[in-house]
Amino acid sequence: MPASTTAILFDLDGTLIDTAPDFHRVLNLQRKRHGLPDLEYSAVRRTVSDGARALIRLSFGIAPDDLGFNELRQELLDLYLEDIAVESKLFDGFEKVLNALEEAKIPWGIVTNKPRLYSEALLSQMNLEQRLGILVCPDDVSLTKPHPEPLLKAADHLQRESSKCWYVGDHQRDIEAGRRARMTTVAAAYGYVPGQEDVRDWQADYIVDKPQDLIPLIFSP
Repeated sequence: MPASTTAILFDLDGTLIDTAPDFHRVLNLQRKRHGLPDLEYSAVRRTVSDGARALIRLSFGIAPDDLGFNELRQELLDLYLEDIAVESKLFDGFEKVLNALEEAKIPWGIVTNKPRLYSEALLSQMNLEQRLGILVCPDDVSLTKPHPEPLLKAADHLQRESSKCWYVGDHQRDIEAGRRARMTTVAAAYGYVPGQEDVRDWQADYIVDKPQDLIPLIFSP
């Protein structure tokens, strides 16, 4: 492990946990309620990282200020919370990454734009809540990613200098937040990257094509 690396922070959806299958399932359940056909999985997967509002725009073709938008969004969130971890799982290879960090006594945490209600429920269902060192959600800060405040809060909680922490994410806002917090940034190219985007344009310090690629980076001489 490089001497300058003291903590690793992850984005949640699309980086640490593959939640798209559950969002696809729940969104189509909602569409059935409204007499609509199923959406393709690929379309939902590309949209998950942008949150429930984006999913409602995708599913119903309406904007946040349109009549009924808030009710549809809440319906979706309620359905999601009822069965939040039916198909969600750690991305393949991440259990090995987390085990390596824990064996080396390197604290890891999550910084996400997913509200705490849903983040905690998901992590509890997946038996991860006792393993992580910090969870920072929008509820905990004044400004969310790409602002660096959530990352700086996590580093402060772990009693680590932000410049000695790493942040791994699958969205440009994750890399921007990490850079603004002076952290080492890693772009998760395996995540929910929009099809038209090139992760190389995000200017991350590193790009990984699969979670286990993190191990040689973190533990390099």
